[in-house]
Amino acid sequence: MRPDLTHLERCVALAEEALAAGDEPFGSVLVGPDGTVLAEDRNRITSTGDPTAHPEIALARWAAAHLGATERAAATVYTSGEHCPMCSAAHGWVGLGRIVYVHSSAQLGAWLAELGVAPGPVRAIPVRDVVPGVVVEGPVPGLDLQMRELHRRYHAG
Repeated sequence: MRPDLTHLERCVALAEEALAAGDEPFGSVLVGPDGTVLAEDRNRITSTGDPTAHPEIALARWAAAHLGATERAAATVYTSGEHCPMCSAAHGWVGLGRIVYVHSSAQLGAWLAELGVAPGPVRAIPVRDVVPGVVVEGPVPGLDLQMRELHRRYHAG
């Protein structure tokens, strides 16, 4: 779990960068089968005005442009939060491999409800239901609480 934890900690750091830039705290890292970090990104919705500027979408686009199908299937996407349905679909269409996330969509929904935040325009669907063949692991106890705090800070204003 140590290499996974290192990459997930980087996702949390990217989520912190997003928060510092005024964006919702999400970050993702694409890693090759040998452990090499291939690409990373953070949420950029507020800073770009593009509601699809999720880091998982950016990584899927990067992978489609730079990796062959076999390389994509062998890669792992580490991410601070479980993919939304849009990002799950991009992951599946591009043919990326394993997903490891810090917190689930269900956890995020519960946290936002506790904060009085209205649900988003798209229903949260577990990534396994959108891309049934992908290996999915998460949440990660401990790191999930760090992400909860980042989301609290974002929505506290």
